Amino acid sequence: MVDMVIVGSDRTTRCGDAANKIGTYLKALAAYDNGVPFYVALPSSTFDWEICDGLREIPIEQRPDDEINFVNGLAANGDLATVRISPPDAVGANYGFDVTPARLISGLITERGVCRAAEDDIMRLYPENR
Repeated sequence: MVDMVIVGSDRTTRCGDAANKIGTYLKALAAYDNGVPFYVALPSSTFDWEICDGLREIPIEQRPDDEINFVNGLAANGDLATVRISPPDAVGANYGFDVTPARLISGLITERGVCRAAEDDIMRLYPENR
């Protein structure tokens, strides 16, 4: 029932890897596995022209593990309560972003047109950044 997936990007490399909110990579994998085109829509200001390998070169924000170890909700008496949902000694990894590799991206939608998530196509749209 899905014809295509379109997501945004917080940072995209000159070779087409795209960093976005956590979970974007999983959507790309699901789209790929089901033969659904996966597009990234972004303004050119989102490109990082200095890097190519997003998996190695894009720093990923680590957020406090409290966000995944605790939830807020209503207690039985109706009061708002914060409840730990993990063991007391658990340490969580709470990444704010993930990187979708270019190989999973069908195309990049930019203000200059649509291109493959590949350095040669991106540079064809943005030759001033060679």
